[in-house]
Amino acid sequence: MNTVPVPKRRAAFSGSGSKRKASTTQIISFITLIITTFIMLLPLFFMVSTSLKSKREMLKFPPTFLPESWQWSNYTEIFDTLQFGTLYKNSLIIGVVTVFGTLISSALAAYGFSRYRGKGNQLWFMLLLATMMLPYPAIMIPQFIFFSKLNWIDTFLPLIVPSFFGSAYNIFLLRQFFSTLPEDLFDAGRIDGCGELRMWYKIALPLSGPALATVAIFAFIYSWNDLLAPVLYLSSTERFTLPVGMASLTSSRFRIPPWHLLMVASVLAMVPIVTLFAVAQKQFVEGIVLTGIK
Repeated sequence: MNTVPVPKRRAAFSGSGSKRKASTTQIISFITLIITTFIMLLPLFFMVSTSLKSKREMLKFPPTFLPESWQWSNYTEIFDTLQFGTLYKNSLIIGVVTVFGTLISSALAAYGFSRYRGKGNQLWFMLLLATMMLPYPAIMIPQFIFFSKLNWIDTFLPLIVPSFFGSAYNIFLLRQFFSTLPEDLFDAGRIDGCGELRMWYKIALPLSGPALATVAIFAFIYSWNDLLAPVLYLSSTERFTLPVGMASLTSSRFRIPPWHLLMVASVLAMVPIVTLFAVAQKQFVEGIVLTGIK
């Protein structure tokens, strides 16, 4: 008679302990997440705080956590010190055209690799992936000689045209997604008389929004932050991009580099990337999940 309630009490006690253990784990995870987030945001906070300090306060030691006097005029001074509007416009032009070229060329190549199983398909794909192992300095000099023969030096063309020939990483990423699309869709398109280019445009691309958004964000960030190629190909100040202009703030023409203005430029340079991520965040996360990026 007394043996029946005992397991119930034990079960209830065991369930309470499990819930308490789960709750403790969640609290520890939450605290760890808060500390990690704070550490990750600390450089960003320091950058924004420095952008609002005066030059004298910026050189103080130990550094102040918040500005003693908020110098909002730093955000107008950067336009007088640098041709900031021109730098911004140049970077945006190169970034937008690069994204367009990358999406068109990489999507076409990825569609071919994912849909056709001809002889040598895997070999060509492996050769394509092998190009990812080539560091940029290895092709920098031959590429510079080639573009100089075409009289493209000191123009945007060497920074834009290569994107229209695809990139191995983006082709790989899109191929992974295109391979998940059901073959029945394309068979139905063939029955309806669609050509391959039309199936790519009408069937593959509309279903690949998350993957295309991921590629677009990666391409834009790479172009926006690129410093080496613009330094190599551009020599006129009116054609400089934002990273080149920001790097000039640390040159020898300043006895003491204006770090507060550099932080202002850094804050303003973040705006397009943060905006792009905020707009395409859902597609970006979904694209990472679907294509298996780690």
